[in-house]
Amino acid sequence: MASEEAAVIARGLTKVFGDLVAVNAVDLRIEKRQVYGFLGPNGSGKSTTIRMLCGLLTPTGGNIDVLGMEIPRQAEALRRRIGYMTQHFSLFGDLTVRENLEFLAAVQGLAAAPARRRVAELLEEFHFTGMERQLAATLSGGQKQRLALAGSIVHGPELLFLDEPTSAVDPESRRDFWEKLFELADAGTTLLVSSHYMDEAERCHRLAILDHGALVADGTPAELTGSLEGRTFAVEAWQPRRAKATVLGVPGVISAAQIGNSLRILCDSGDGIEERLSRALDKAGLQARLSAARPTLEDVFVAVTIHQAPGETAETP
Repeated sequence: MASEEAAVIARGLTKVFGDLVAVNAVDLRIEKRQVYGFLGPNGSGKSTTIRMLCGLLTPTGGNIDVLGMEIPRQAEALRRRIGYMTQHFSLFGDLTVRENLEFLAAVQGLAAAPARRRVAELLEEFHFTGMERQLAATLSGGQKQRLALAGSIVHGPELLFLDEPTSAVDPESRRDFWEKLFELADAGTTLLVSSHYMDEAERCHRLAILDHGALVADGTPAELTGSLEGRTFAVEAWQPRRAKATVLGVPGVISAAQIGNSLRILCDSGDGIEERLSRALDKAGLQARLSAARPTLEDVFVAVTIHQAPGETAETP
């Protein structure tokens, strides 16, 4: 039986397509009212996992409990209680803003009078007052995104799945969009958001990182970055390309990324690595200043998704 505090519980979630293991024995627990992030490279299994959790795709193995329902067996009943927003604008461009919302309200089975009230609420809440008769196709990217979000919650879902919803909008629109997500969470909605953006991942209450179908990290942003304490360094150098080549040759260095005239270095452990880096830079005759750096989610992402043969180091672009 699912916990009353958990919106989603998945155990051993697996999906196989022919010879491809798209999702491999993933365990997830998403608490109610959380904004839970999914992070991972393309092809990591994020979208496949989301589709299984909301009942659109039947898993090959494992158990799923969503809002106390067994999925996929009770997927039809679940659909009235969840919302789903894809990364591509999926509404009707030849309908107006109001017509799109009215259509989605009808699809969700809202009666005429409640549907009119709900559409009016959403038009005001999402700042479409005065734009009700504008065709959706003529909206800007940020406006389309707002309309898609409004459409996905027209029926007041308890759980909202968002699959890379901000991939095609500008930073300001992304920031405004996230404010809306937190308003929804404060009002009681649970949100699962997949993203490529590190700044968005940092906003989540908790997040999971998937790689090649496997869950490789799960925790709060603070927990995940804290796990790298003592393993990240910065190097200020007059010759950053030479410095980069030098540090990549130091045993224990996982990656080095150049940012202007500085380097961001990630190591496999903190044991003696600072001294080894200093010696290598001195030996190379480089004018460089080495210092400890605060770990970021990008460091976490690199640490858990990097693939290399034993003894090799990896270069981060």
